[in-house]
Amino acid sequence: MARPRIKDVARLAGVSEKTVSNVINDYTHVSDRTRRVVREAIEELGYKVNLAGRHLRQGRTGIIALVVPELDVPYFAELARHVIREAERRSLTVLIHQTGADREHELAALTGFGSSFVDGVILSPLALTPDDLRDRADAPPTVLIGELLEEGADHVAIDNEQAAREATRHLLGLGRRSVLVIGGRSGAGLGTAEARTRGYRTALAEAGIAYDPAALLPVTSFRMPDGAEAVARALSEGARPDALLCLNDQLALGALRALHEHGVRVPDEVAVIGFDDVEAGRFSVPTLSTVAPDKAAVAQVAVELLQQRMDEAAGSASADATSAEVRSPQDLVVAHRLVLRESTEGFGRVLPSGSRPESS
Repeated sequence: MARPRIKDVARLAGVSEKTVSNVINDYTHVSDRTRRVVREAIEELGYKVNLAGRHLRQGRTGIIALVVPELDVPYFAELARHVIREAERRSLTVLIHQTGADREHELAALTGFGSSFVDGVILSPLALTPDDLRDRADAPPTVLIGELLEEGADHVAIDNEQAAREATRHLLGLGRRSVLVIGGRSGAGLGTAEARTRGYRTALAEAGIAYDPAALLPVTSFRMPDGAEAVARALSEGARPDALLCLNDQLALGALRALHEHGVRVPDEVAVIGFDDVEAGRFSVPTLSTVAPDKAAVAQVAVELLQQRMDEAAGSASADATSAEVRSPQDLVVAHRLVLRESTEGFGRVLPSGSRPESS
């Protein structure tokens, strides 16, 4: 049996082929009755949209790239699931690429892998510099997630500084006063670690607690072995913290292991909080308190913004003053929550962004 075509749908529905196309593309000026009749005809015939043909007519491939440092990091795996789901809603296919935080791999992604087979890129950079981002005249539309390389780039993330401030406030509200930052980095940079460290310092200042640079424990990478090694080293050198602010959940899970191996009880002696709300933290012993970014919202906003940029690149936006304003780079902030579990004595509580935990 021949595959049904758009003209077959139009004949069965009693409308023009243009009307069928308008329904498929979800144009708003089609009446509800016509939309219903066309969709019933599509379902009855089993008509499938020829996405390849549609994209070719639009001068596109229908493929976007999601570029992350490491696929086996739970946060990126969970985020990828949301990005794929959001892209499918827009009839887009997602190519997932791992860079290993290597600059050459990130540059390749930034330039569309030297080809025109991707229409746009969602990129989580770790090795690129601001100059790399500026020198990309021929690059496909790109939206950054996570790290912000420079002001003036399309970027989607949570308010990392505020989130760390809230997490530190919670620890201080428990009466903890010696808070180490696993993965902390000083400085005024735009990176995630720097922003979270600034939030930590702000919370200390608000509580009248002096900042000690030695409280920042640097790590080579943000994985469980690095968190375990940093905490084990600090304890062996005589540090006696009563709380740990870990700049992601992988570091926090590693820290929990090191504390256990050194006979330190959590949360009795040391409270621990992380970032990302990955699934493993809900099953660790004790369960892990964490800053939970709205990963679904990050994906939705990033894909939506990228779609807008791809439309503009394809010439769908008119060349007037309004269009120029739309094209200005956007730094978009999505919501986060403070999820309190056993590792900070706040099992089961969820605090929205901006709230202040009460002292226990």
